[in-house]
Amino acid sequence: MTSRNSGHLQRVLSWAIIVCAATLCQQLPAVNSVELTFELPDNARECFHEDITKNQTATLEFQVVSGGKYDVDVTLESPAGEVIYRQIKTQFDSYQFVAAASGVYVACFSNEFSTFSHKIVYMDFQVGEEQPLPGIEEHATVLTQLESSAQEIHKGLNAILDYQTHHRLREAQGRKRAEDLNERVLWWSLTETAAILLIAIGQVLVLRNFFSEKKPSQMNYQLMK
Repeated sequence: MTSRNSGHLQRVLSWAIIVCAATLCQQLPAVNSVELTFELPDNARECFHEDITKNQTATLEFQVVSGGKYDVDVTLESPAGEVIYRQIKTQFDSYQFVAAASGVYVACFSNEFSTFSHKIVYMDFQVGEEQPLPGIEEHATVLTQLESSAQEIHKGLNAILDYQTHHRLREAQGRKRAEDLNERVLWWSLTETAAILLIAIGQVLVLRNFFSEKKPSQMNYQLMK
């Protein structure tokens, strides 16, 4: 009877921890973040502006999902116009920095080197650090087991969100490559089939010409020559 009560109590405590963590996560102030997937046409350049305060931490992460050789040119400029980050023909990268001055920072993605390849680019521009759970930062005593578990669950949920985002990007990139490969195989098969048919028809015509009987008038004409 004691073991049953103990198991029931553990299950109730586990659900209470999960509910508590979910509630606390909803009460947290959200980090200022711009996360989107956009199309970058050929010979085009797209820029995104973000207002950042001095000494604030920011992270720029990007990945080319599809198009061409899966590469773009990326630059990040400070409010003074100084280029603090640059990548040439890069597939993916992540750059973290601390703002040296307050103002508007500009992140630009360029596909100007490509003549006819459209690109699909994923970008995540996070500004600021995530705030701790309410009541934990100013905690005067040691964290209780419930508070520690809620904090660990919160970190685990954030990690799961990041993993899901990266897995979705990899899945989209792999699917696009598979579709491109399938299209190439299809066109190659059609071209090979057409070539085989043309060769077969040509061989039939040549063999038919070899074994065809000539008319007497044609034979006499050739003898007279």
